Amino acid sequence: MSVDTVSDFLTIIRNGILASKPSVRAPYSRLKHDIAKILHQEGFIRDFSVENPDNPAQRTLKVQLKYVDGESVIHAIERVSRPGRREYAGVVKLEPVVGGLGISVVTTSRGVMTDKEAKQRGIGGEVICTVW
Repeated sequence: MSVDTVSDFLTIIRNGILASKPSVRAPYSRLKHDIAKILHQEGFIRDFSVENPDNPAQRTLKVQLKYVDGESVIHAIERVSRPGRREYAGVVKLEPVVGGLGISVVTTSRGVMTDKEAKQRGIGGEVICTVW
């Protein structure tokens, strides 16, 4: 069992894309829910839902992957900050991903958001992952 549950979540999504699955399931956590919400808002996944919301022990997050003409919308999804080496970026250090085509997911003192939104608000934070 891994200590890095966010990395496991990203790997589940990556493996689902490689296998061309329509959806994947992962154990629920608030941070994973927030990451899925951002991926949905930015158009990288079709939809997401919480299964078994009344039973915290069996709660799962179902993510419906998005494909266009048989090709996944997500080309790469990579973990940046790890439990052994945290990566923090101030508002000045938040750089665009692949020339602005992708996003970075950042946890800030005001919640989980994209790098673009964090720049607009003038705050930095821990860079969780990049997606393009």
